[in-house]
Amino acid sequence: MAFCEIKNLCKSYGEGSNKTAVLNDINLSIEEGEFVAIVGFSGSGKTTLVSALAGLLEGDSGEILFKGKPVTGPSPERGIVFQSYSLMPWLTVFDNIALAVDQVFCSWPKSKRKAHVQKYIDMVSLSHATDRRPAELSGGMRQRVSVARALAMQPEMLLLDEPLSALDALTRANLQDELNIISQKEKKTILLITNDVDEAILLADRVIPLNPGPKASLGPEFVINIPRPRDRTAMNHDEEFKFLRKEITSYLMKVGMEAAGNDDSKTLPDLQPNTSFPPNDAAKQAALATSPALNKYVEFSQVTKIYPTPKGPLTVVDEFDLKMKKGEFISLIDHSGCGKSTVLSMVAGLNDISGGGIILDGKEVTGAGPDRGVVFQAPSLFPWLTAKENVKLGVERVYPHGTKKERDEIVEYYLSRVGLADSMDKKAAELSNGMKQRVGIARAFALSPKLLLLDEPFGMLDSLTRWELQEVLMEVWKRTQVTAICVTHDVDEAILLADRVVMMTNGPNAKVGKILEVDLPRPRTRKQLLEHPDYYRLREELLTFLADCDKEHDDSDTPEPQEKEISQETDSAPTAQSQEDRLAVNA
Repeated sequence: MAFCEIKNLCKSYGEGSNKTAVLNDINLSIEEGEFVAIVGFSGSGKTTLVSALAGLLEGDSGEILFKGKPVTGPSPERGIVFQSYSLMPWLTVFDNIALAVDQVFCSWPKSKRKAHVQKYIDMVSLSHATDRRPAELSGGMRQRVSVARALAMQPEMLLLDEPLSALDALTRANLQDELNIISQKEKKTILLITNDVDEAILLADRVIPLNPGPKASLGPEFVINIPRPRDRTAMNHDEEFKFLRKEITSYLMKVGMEAAGNDDSKTLPDLQPNTSFPPNDAAKQAALATSPALNKYVEFSQVTKIYPTPKGPLTVVDEFDLKMKKGEFISLIDHSGCGKSTVLSMVAGLNDISGGGIILDGKEVTGAGPDRGVVFQAPSLFPWLTAKENVKLGVERVYPHGTKKERDEIVEYYLSRVGLADSMDKKAAELSNGMKQRVGIARAFALSPKLLLLDEPFGMLDSLTRWELQEVLMEVWKRTQVTAICVTHDVDEAILLADRVVMMTNGPNAKVGKILEVDLPRPRTRKQLLEHPDYYRLREELLTFLADCDKEHDDSDTPEPQEKEISQETDSAPTAQSQEDRLAVNA
């Protein structure tokens, strides 16, 4: 008898014509002590599945058995950790965990409950933060509290619903390592819902895709025969890891493409933006084509950013130097909080430069302008406008000399290229996060900017949606050849997109640490990348650089309090939201 078993589970939401089938005929058996990972796209029904397992909702048909008995409601036997932390903001770390322990183990003496709570605080490396409240913790630390709380209830099965997806890469890696240790030490039966293939392979005994909805179903299972303990750096050289990574990724991309669709029927009018040279100025165009300035089309010269703080000046970026060719794509990578977004906001003209200067196409950057298109992590669309109207706002600014028909053609072309041909007239409030980000990408390209700036544009999306939008970005970029800088902490994304990857040192005083040439043929797709013989060598160089940066810290918890302290001290720094608001005004 399986420890946990799902039999023919189906689940729908809504009634009548508005009824949507989410899960269809889900069958799964999990053995005691097994670690199973379910990977799937956003909106495919992953959270519905884990909520049913937790007893938080009932299926329309089928059943879930736990130790042979039907699941009819929630129980401390099945502990759950969601993506959101759900901590009591007025309680300390200790008290948040004690709240659950006191409910489940009310018959224990107070001293035993106190020692039990402290044991799990120590297990997730939060001993130094026992008396802090959630507002004083970083995102990673809050999620550690959630994990500790779930474990302290001593469930027989642990359900993890994308618990790490909202965290930066370094914090996510640290928590993955802790989950790995906990799963082996506690010998828990664990079901992990994730959108990260690498995370699934690193942690699980089996990986099972959840096919895109509606009527989502489970795909083929992949058994992970990689010995434990698993080291992510060592796995980069493991042939079994490479094979599994390629097979799972290929399967997910295949089912993802089958569920999506693009419209290739739209065409662009022959119209130049007002940020370019006049199309009839042939002499100026010819001079530009042969100018040596093309090799330093964008030039950062000793660019420095200093913020005032109560403890004195804080140098976030220190003499950043870089030259870019026209049409070059640069990826800027480091760990979160190390200055890469600050560099991007300065070249966008959204953040004042404290020292040095930035030249774009022979002119110094002194403020924001439509010659620089920006895509932020959050696209910040006007919710009451349609997708088409949101893009048209910028197009009307840079194509005032075009006819209404020509401007509409530009808007429709780029929205169709990002897969929104059937959603142009939907209001932004009605779109999913992935669709909103597609609008943001279309809006940036539609401006035909001299420089495209991408500030972790896919950071808020699940990794599978991110793959899809990376492909969209590459396809549209191939047509425009716009000079571009993409800030990312994703090693694979950096290699996929870039001609060069610029690695920044840890902040404060962040600067260019190393530059990696990505000499891989274009056009690139993720599938081609995984098959190229040089890919894992390039990946190893980036992983090694980032790992060396980690070693500069005494322990894995050090960066989190420091990041929090810096963020509190630099409230004058513009946020991504306020930067985009300023961009909208300038555009």
